[in-house]
Amino acid sequence: MVELPPLRAVVGTWGPPEGAAATCALVFGILLLGASLTARGRVVLERAVLDSSRRAFLWGACGLAAALSLGYVAFYLRGGPRIIDATTYLLEARGLAAGSFRFPAGFPSASTRGRFLLYDEAGGALGGIFPPGYPLLLSLGVRAGAPMVVGPLLAAALVAATRALGVAAATELGVPAPRRERIGRAAALFSVTSACARYHTADTMSHGASALYVACGLVALLGWRQRPSRAAAACAGLALGALVATRPVSALPLGVVVTATLVLARRGDVTPRARLAALAVAAVAVLPGLALLLAWQRELTGSLGGSPQLLYYARSDGPSGCFRYGFGRGVGCLFEHGDFVRHNLAAGYGPLAVLGTTARRLKMHLADAANLELLFPLVLAPLFTERRRPVARLLGASLGLQVLAYAPFYFDGNYPGGGARFFADTLPVEHALLALTVSSAWLRPGAPAVSAAARAAPWLVLAVSLVAFSVHARFDHDALADREGGAPFYVPDLASRQGLDHAHERTRALVFVDTDHGFALGHIPTQSPASADARSGGPVVLRRRDDDHDWLAFVARGRPESWVYRHEGGSPRLSPWAPTPPVGALRFEAEADWPPLAQDGGYALPSWMAGAASGDRVLTLTPTAHEGRPRRATMVLALPAPSAGAFTLAPRVLAAPGVTGHVRAAGAEWAFAGQGRLVDLPAKRVDLPSGESHLVVEADGGDVALDRVLLAPIGAP
Repeated sequence: MVELPPLRAVVGTWGPPEGAAATCALVFGILLLGASLTARGRVVLERAVLDSSRRAFLWGACGLAAALSLGYVAFYLRGGPRIIDATTYLLEARGLAAGSFRFPAGFPSASTRGRFLLYDEAGGALGGIFPPGYPLLLSLGVRAGAPMVVGPLLAAALVAATRALGVAAATELGVPAPRRERIGRAAALFSVTSACARYHTADTMSHGASALYVACGLVALLGWRQRPSRAAAACAGLALGALVATRPVSALPLGVVVTATLVLARRGDVTPRARLAALAVAAVAVLPGLALLLAWQRELTGSLGGSPQLLYYARSDGPSGCFRYGFGRGVGCLFEHGDFVRHNLAAGYGPLAVLGTTARRLKMHLADAANLELLFPLVLAPLFTERRRPVARLLGASLGLQVLAYAPFYFDGNYPGGGARFFADTLPVEHALLALTVSSAWLRPGAPAVSAAARAAPWLVLAVSLVAFSVHARFDHDALADREGGAPFYVPDLASRQGLDHAHERTRALVFVDTDHGFALGHIPTQSPASADARSGGPVVLRRRDDDHDWLAFVARGRPESWVYRHEGGSPRLSPWAPTPPVGALRFEAEADWPPLAQDGGYALPSWMAGAASGDRVLTLTPTAHEGRPRRATMVLALPAPSAGAFTLAPRVLAAPGVTGHVRAAGAEWAFAGQGRLVDLPAKRVDLPSGESHLVVEADGGDVALDRVLLAPIGAP
């Protein structure tokens, strides 16, 4: 018997509206529906929206989109970035606002190292792993003191660009000027009412900016088709370059479409030489964005062609090569996406897995354009009804190539509120196509007077979209609002209310946080790595490790006033707290040093061992199987010393019977055989310089877990 999926998995969640946003959407949807069904109502709508001056419409539509995105920040995000990617983008933007792709890690580095941050041991610096295009844009908001306003401003620009794309597409179809303006305005209104577009222009994610660049590039390209000029080619190239610096994979479809159009467009009045000149102009215009991307890659990896993301996952996850853009076995990272990989990629990332991942994205994306899956066929309709027209092929290629571009990446990237985010970059294309569908009666130059039903179509779709959000799509956005405690993991205003941003004091307060999200939201990259210098204002935010990394960080920064920030959903707490001075030996938990400085032949991941390990977790080194047998694996950790001198070092390890391992540090070496339980290895003398040295762990034949190390100065009581 074939087991059918639950009904909710097929049709989604439906229910009455709850909350102000859903209720307002329902009320406005019903009012719009009623107005669209009466002749008088349609006349009022058309005069107010479609027949108003272009300036008045753009001010109204763009302002409404910006206001709704600001409302999304307050109502759904509850004041700040929520997912880890968004918090890392904000941290990168702060670094760029300070003038660098990287920022000092400080001592010990475990107090700042963590998820989505690439550590340069030689330079003692950290950098975020996401491309610099969007963080550079976001840094303007950081400099202005209002980073969360950048998204709403993008929302306004995206509405204007979507209108321009709708007008350009209608122009290509030969629609008369008054009617093509109406089509553009319909596309803009669909952009305003898309809840997915509201999210991506509220949270500090890069997809809103990417969608803007896609729209601008296509508008310039369609403009070149209408009137070939080097200016239009340059604009298309600039948009493509900005997209390269923001989301390189999303730039592939636009790059193909731009190149194909400039080279292959059927225009008898454009000579081959003129085509090559336009292509050269576009290529030159791409260079600023490409240069930004290459400079960032060189700064973080030491190589122009190096990928910070690939290097980060090579050090922090496994199996080796798990994050690669491609197919086969070994694709899929077990720490970052472990549940997804175990459930969907048990046999590797082969044809069936590719189809499954793509299908999940497409299903999630059905409601992104208009808040309702049943409206998505209206997006695709012009691709069939106008299939012989170049503009339909161009827009269709943009959508299809976006799907193909992300097919080699194993993780679907979906989440409630964000939708199928890898396809969100094409939302302006979909809104333009949707506008062409609902305005189909206007698409022919000699079309007769538009019927009442045709005049009502745009308003009906807008009304259905609003109602669908209130009773259907809003559940995903409610889930986003309530996830992970229902609030950002760090709220700077709480520190301000406690008076922790006194710039007149000699040192700044320390705030220890328990999460990677909280660190990324609170850390200020401009701070001195060695001290809590008060001149840059605000507290120094560090990771709390619950071991003596915290004590070393406290001492290195001058033992200032210190606090601990506890994320407790909608009621975060900031309490006075100071690390406890060590008695005798310094205790360093191994999992606090994840990601390791390096790993080879396998991968090191934190794992739970409640009730047995000293911090309830261990750092497990897993050798990668070779020809059916685990081979030898190595991980390199940071071993901090508060000062140069002689110490004793005592590791605690765990390995199964039959597994052997080694620990090495500063000339000392421990060899051990697995006993199936935690074993305290004997203390040995090590001579360490001040700062951080290497602690090397090897595993041969199976997993080896390091629980903690004890570092005691020789002569200490």
